[in-house]
Order: sequence, then C-alpha cells, then structure tokens
Amino acid sequence: MDAGILGAFLGLVLILLLAGGFWVGMSLFAVGILGIAAFSSAPAGAIMATTSWGQSWSWSLTALPLFIWMGEILFRTRLAEDMFKGLAPWMTRIPGRLMHVNVVGCGIFAAVSGSSAATTATIGRITIPELAKRGYDERMSLGTLAGSATLGLLIPPSIILIVYGVAADVSISRLFIAGVIPGLVLIGLFMTTIMVWSLLHPSKVPPAEFNMSFGQKLRATGNLIPIILLIVGVIGSIYVGIATATEAAAVGVAGALLLSAVTGSMSWETFKSSLLGATCTSCMIAFILAGAAFLSVAMGFTGIPRHLAEWIAGMQLSPIMLLFALTLFFAVLGCFLDGISIVVLTVAVIMPMVEQAGIDLIWFGIYIVVVVEMSQITPPIGLNLFVIQSLTGRDLLYLARAALPFFLVMVVMVVLLILVPEMATYLPAKMTRG
Repeated sequence: MDAGILGAFLGLVLILLLAGGFWVGMSLFAVGILGIAAFSSAPAGAIMATTSWGQSWSWSLTALPLFIWMGEILFRTRLAEDMFKGLAPWMTRIPGRLMHVNVVGCGIFAAVSGSSAATTATIGRITIPELAKRGYDERMSLGTLAGSATLGLLIPPSIILIVYGVAADVSISRLFIAGVIPGLVLIGLFMTTIMVWSLLHPSKVPPAEFNMSFGQKLRATGNLIPIILLIVGVIGSIYVGIATATEAAAVGVAGALLLSAVTGSMSWETFKSSLLGATCTSCMIAFILAGAAFLSVAMGFTGIPRHLAEWIAGMQLSPIMLLFALTLFFAVLGCFLDGISIVVLTVAVIMPMVEQAGIDLIWFGIYIVVVVEMSQITPPIGLNLFVIQSLTGRDLLYLARAALPFFLVMVVMVVLLILVPEMATYLPAKMTRG
C-alpha cells in the first residue's frame, strides 16, 4: 500500500478512536498494533512490551511527577491569595490596574506549577471574584486570565517541556532555561495589550482604590517572599549548574511542603489529595508517552515517517515556510487535542524534517510550546476555557471571544520567535553545562 494512503488510513483510525472517547494512550497503542500487524511481519506484542518499558524507565521522566506534585501542593495553599495581596498595591497606577494581577500572578505561579490548567484554576479562584467585586470589565478580566494562564506551559518548570525533551532527546534543563526570556516577553506583551485596551476604554476601568505609602507597599510585598525564594531555588539551581532538572524538582517539592507547612495549609488530607492528584496526572502522561513511543516505532516499520520526510524534502521548503506550515498544522491539531498529546503524537514524525532544515531543537521546543499555548484558548478543546467556564458558568464561545486578543498576542509571539531566535537560544548557550 502507498505510504500516503496508509498514513491517511491510520490517521483516520486514530481520529475515530479519539472521537469515540477512547483514552489517548489506549488509542495510540491500538493504532500502533494495527499498523504493525496489518502492514508488517514484525511481532507487535514484543515490540510494544520493549518499547513501553524503554520509554517508561527514562531517568528524565523522574522530574515529571515531582514537578506535578509541587504544583498540586501549592494549588492547595494560600499562595494565590497572598500573591494578590502582594501584587495589587503595585498595579494601581498602571493603565488597566488590577487586571495586571492576572498576568503577573499567572507568571509567578507558572514558575512553580508547570501546568496551564492549574494556573488558571488557582489564580482564577482569587482574581475573578475580586475583579468582579471592584467593577472591572468581565470580558477583559476573563480574557486576561485565559491568555496569561497559558504561561504555565512556557515558563519553567513546564510539564510539556519535559515531555518534549524526552520525546526529542533534548536537555530538559536547557529547555527550561530557554523558556525564561520568551516567557518574560510574553508577559510584557500581555501587559501592553491590557494598557492599550484600558487607554482606549477608560470608562471600563474603575478608579484606583489603594492609597498606600511606599513602606506599606513594601510590607505587602512580603507576601511574595516565600514563592520568590522557591522560584529562585528551582530555576537558579538549574541555571548555575548545581542541579539537574530532576534534582531541582526534588528541591521544589521539599520547598512546597515547607511553604505549605509554614502557612498552616498542610494537613494530612491535603497531603493525601496532593499526592493522589499528582499520581493520577503522572500516570496519565506516562501512559500517553508510552503509547506515543510505541506508535512511533510502529510507524517506522510501516515506513510512513521516511516517506513523509522525503515528501517534505522534495517540496524544498525554506525553514520559514516549513515553520509556517507547521504552525497551521499545530493550530488545527490544537482544536481537538491537548498540548501533551500534540507533542507526543507529532515530535517523532516531524523531527527528521526539522533537523534537515537546520532548526535548533532547543528553539523548536519553545516554538512548539508557544503554538500549543494558542490552542489552550481556542474551542472546542481549549482547556483553559473549560476551567474558567467551571469557575464562572459562562458560555464557551463568550470566553473564546474574550480570549481572542491574547490569542493574537501569541501569534505575534510566534513571529517574534522566528525573527529573533536568540530569545530562546541565548540563555541556554550561556548556562553552565551539566
């Protein structure tokens, strides 16, 4: 059978399984078995066993459950409430006022969470009622939250960057450091968008309500000290080369447990629920990764990746045109799959053509995360929109329209990354090798 027809057939089977509600990991295993059994004489069972085991024992994956657990612990603390108290006094003089708390708060929480959905839920529980009570425009407030919470995918420690690092065999520590500058630039773009909107719609922004002295502001900022120390401990230890991503994850968990104990929000029930939540999420991701690894090997037996790479190479696309095509491809996939599934489904197939085009794999990891971020606020599978819907009861299309300006900001961010690749490559090149 022609490789193109075979690829289309297996892709259709995968789409039907996913549309039927099957687990992503189970669907990947099923399509892999079908590909090997129907179009190859290789033993599907033995290949599945060895591939799944080989993927599951990867040392790099050790960081994944630890960072997830750290986020689960902090999700159950008073962190978001303390951040609001510490940030709000400094935002009252900026056009847009307290809406900037969504952006900065999401940026800070993203640096200790790694999950977009957890960032949305944690920050949203505090800021949505507070901004509504103060009379801020609901549509813009929810849009800022939906867009800013995607920072959980980019700012280290990012779960999706760990998944990409394992799938593409790239240093996770360097990926983490590569996400710092793009994350800060994206925060700046979000805040600029809010300021421009506020200057154009001054009647929709309530007057400043905080009249605090500089000393009072500094004392309020003390609420941020524990979380800032935790961020420095995790990210700083990776950058200076004294800890790998896995060791930094262990530091993060220890710091999160200490922080929750000091704030008095750690109980036996909280500990159990955070551990069980991290276990469930980690198992789900590990199952998807194992299925994706098996499917990648199965596709190798069918010859589809080789033919696809040859087809792309035959088109003689420039790196810019290749990235443009991949951006559209990922944007469409993002309408139907979550970010982790997109990465594990596509990385093995597209890596050959990316390497052939001479694209830096560290840079490409940041690029793919920014593109996947866009899908978090586009229906029908916009995970951030679902979380905000659960918090507000608002219609999904209303939330999508509210998030549209920030979707466009992320499109601008993709363009900036392509035009200025040093944003993602400068810090990894400077960091200590370890």
